[in-house]
Amino acid sequence: MHQEAIPYHGSDHQPAPEFSPQARAFAQVVSYITHPLFIPTLVTFLVLQSLPEYFVAFKMSSKRFAFDMLYFRVIIISLFFPLLTVMLAKMLGFISSIYLNTQRDRIIPYVAIIIYYFWAFYTFLEEGAAPKFYTAFFLGMFLAISISFVTNSFWKTSMHATGWGGVIGFLLSLMWGMQMNVSLPLIITFFVAGIVGTCRMMLKAHTPAEIYIGFSIGILTQLASCWMLVI
Repeated sequence: MHQEAIPYHGSDHQPAPEFSPQARAFAQVVSYITHPLFIPTLVTFLVLQSLPEYFVAFKMSSKRFAFDMLYFRVIIISLFFPLLTVMLAKMLGFISSIYLNTQRDRIIPYVAIIIYYFWAFYTFLEEGAAPKFYTAFFLGMFLAISISFVTNSFWKTSMHATGWGGVIGFLLSLMWGMQMNVSLPLIITFFVAGIVGTCRMMLKAHTPAEIYIGFSIGILTQLASCWMLVI
């Protein structure tokens, strides 16, 4: 579920730059390892390592077992099910490529991921064991995917930018809603997000506007979710 490659020809006055095969290979690798499907697991790892005291309600017989079960839930819902959906859609002929090259190919995965993220958000909310900022993160991801699904009719909004914009928005939410000092992670995330956006444009997968729209959706939906659940 990856490369959304469409030709990007630059502006009307300036052609898009051409990059060497080595640079494009680097951009391809970056696009794979920073795929948005990995982001919920990454965020879960970071908050469990940095803020374990907020997850005491998950402790059962041991903290390790409880945290392993949380990882399992997140990976199943946010990674395994979406990948399985794409594979099945390709096998049944509903999409032309697992790389979701066209806006039409994205419709079924978008709908499925919206359901999966709402499921994750709703179960965390109903259980009440997860801290509010963590539940708000999944609400933000659900909202971001829902809005991206709507905008998909007009633009091929970058899923990578939406995902990494969500991480930026989540860190801003911790700073804003929880008064946490996350300056260093925020700086690193801005740097990574910039590299990701640049790599997507190097591969001619998106226009700059589609990158900026994705970042905006990711950031704003996380801030809105923090305002709804945390503030």
